[in-house]
Amino acid sequence: MIASIPSAVLLGVDGRPVSVEVHVSNGLPGLTMVGLPDAAVRESRDRVRAAFVSSGLPWPRRRITVNLAPSGMRKAGAGLDLPVAVGVLVASGVLDAAAVAGLAFVGELGLDGSVRGVPGTLVLADALACHRLVVAGSSLDEARLAGGPCVSAPTLSELVARCTGRRPWTEPPAPPPPGDEPSGGAVGVQAGDLAEVLGQPVARRALEAAAAGGHHLLLVGPPGAGKTLLANRLVGLLPDLDIPMSRDVTRVHSAAGELASGAGLVSRPPFRAPHHGVSAVALIGGGSTAMRPGEIGLAHGGVLFLDELGEFPATVLDALRQPLEDGIVRVSRSRGSITYPAQFLLVAAMNPCPCGDAGVPGDCRCSAAARARYARRLSGPLLDRFDLAVRVERPDPTSLLAAGAGEATAPVAARVLAARRRAAERGVVANSQLASRTLDQSAPMDADARELLERQLRTGGLSARGLHRVRRLARTLADLDGAGGTLTRPHVTEALFLRGGRSLLLGEEVR
Repeated sequence: MIASIPSAVLLGVDGRPVSVEVHVSNGLPGLTMVGLPDAAVRESRDRVRAAFVSSGLPWPRRRITVNLAPSGMRKAGAGLDLPVAVGVLVASGVLDAAAVAGLAFVGELGLDGSVRGVPGTLVLADALACHRLVVAGSSLDEARLAGGPCVSAPTLSELVARCTGRRPWTEPPAPPPPGDEPSGGAVGVQAGDLAEVLGQPVARRALEAAAAGGHHLLLVGPPGAGKTLLANRLVGLLPDLDIPMSRDVTRVHSAAGELASGAGLVSRPPFRAPHHGVSAVALIGGGSTAMRPGEIGLAHGGVLFLDELGEFPATVLDALRQPLEDGIVRVSRSRGSITYPAQFLLVAAMNPCPCGDAGVPGDCRCSAAARARYARRLSGPLLDRFDLAVRVERPDPTSLLAAGAGEATAPVAARVLAARRRAAERGVVANSQLASRTLDQSAPMDADARELLERQLRTGGLSARGLHRVRRLARTLADLDGAGGTLTRPHVTEALFLRGGRSLLLGEEVR
């Protein structure tokens, strides 16, 4: 007898439907699995058999062949345990085919017969939207986010009882309407208020502009100046994710297995801060089997913070250049290509030299060669993608000891939200997304501002890419100040100052 059970597997951040075909026939007892299974899928035969025995279900002493269709696509993960078990039950006659008609199954089986959740349940549920999905109880809330019908079963024996009608299916409450889902909060966010940052008026202005316009930010300064403190406060200035972005972010975190049970849609921008020893694959995504999202995929819709930027390998940093421009990551392997969303705000912090004391007379212990090697880790094209490059000096002792805190996060976030609303009127989420061809309309300049930028271009202070980035940044600064319409020289001058020019970048400082 043959049974065909619908299921799905993860491929990147997408789910691919799979038909689990089970054939039980006379022959030497055993279970053979075909259809390009990986090691986790092949091992399911042992988990499924142990689950049968623990659940008191009869294991057929016949030849069992399991085909995972389409056979030309590799299958990875333990989520096929449950559909394989159901297929064996139907093909051996324990369950009637009509009892599982219209149902799809995703779940891992424990040796005791328990049904366990698997990473990417939301993505898999999207791929099986035309079926009534059966998942583990721990994954039910996540599966419901897809909007389709779904139920759960705690154990394999309980699943059989519910399919045969001996026990009723426990219907979950109706999911809340869009916009009212329980908030998943912020993913990986460091708590803290901007009021804890004392002094640093230039860096605070740059931080506010980065949040308002989605501009990439580089902080350069000695140890203890407050670079990490500033970066950790940035995500608190960002507005909540809208519903489409919230769903995209939730799907990525679901595929990576980092979505907390019962958390609902992620409503706050995520914050990722990988160590400088991260590999290119861990940062960009991919892998030999699972094709898992990397750190920049997990930062989609939020902030990617690279602390100690000068300690990252140069090859890892240069891998960021294409995602920063396109907002997506294309990972290509011999068996195919996967595309991840990667629209993130890059914030980086670094010391001016290996010892960190460059610029302090008599304090720097680095040789000229050491500083040159340190500077060469950051390529010119990568540095050119930072709209904001500011020097963060150690705060003045008077400001540190002064009574009272700095401006808190709430009023700054209100200005950021107002600037984002002005950007939305131009048809973009943030001003950093303004197309170059539309800048004459969205960011027109008066004669003085145009003359200033033309001089910068002629002297080599700006590249063509840098010109557009300065105009977008000046537009953001004007929006924060409530100055609409034509950009004037003061805002363009401030944009050039906050961008830092080549004088703030290490390659220039070494010379």
